[in-house]
Amino acid sequence: MSISKQNLWIKIIASVNGVAAVIHAFFWVLVFVKSPTISSKENILEKTNLATTYGFGIADLIWSVPLLVIGSVWLWKKTPIGWLGAQFANVLYWYSFTVIITRDFHSGTISPGTMLFLPFAIFSFWAASFLWKQRSVFF
Repeated sequence: MSISKQNLWIKIIASVNGVAAVIHAFFWVLVFVKSPTISSKENILEKTNLATTYGFGIADLIWSVPLLVIGSVWLWKKTPIGWLGAQFANVLYWYSFTVIITRDFHSGTISPGTMLFLPFAIFSFWAASFLWKQRSVFF
């Protein structure tokens, strides 16, 4: 692969990570603002479901968003920390989507978050493979 094509794909991955970081942050802030409090639910299953949603949101804001930012800004600059941040973000997509797809399959529904983040999860499989093959650029 030519250096210019390689650089283009690295910048595309960095750009997608940047867009994903913004969408994740906006999505979870919106969910937190619009969702009821856990204590407002009386049914234990509703409490557990809402607590799980809050847990995913907090985890995304603590882990996914910063890693996506690192995997955007510093990947663009071709630094080792950018490569590592992007790869960590990719793995988090795989983990989260395993849980989400399992939940959606068993509940017989597809959540809005699934539809919103599915393209990023699919992209992460390709991005992880590409970045792994190009790791010598970063180290």
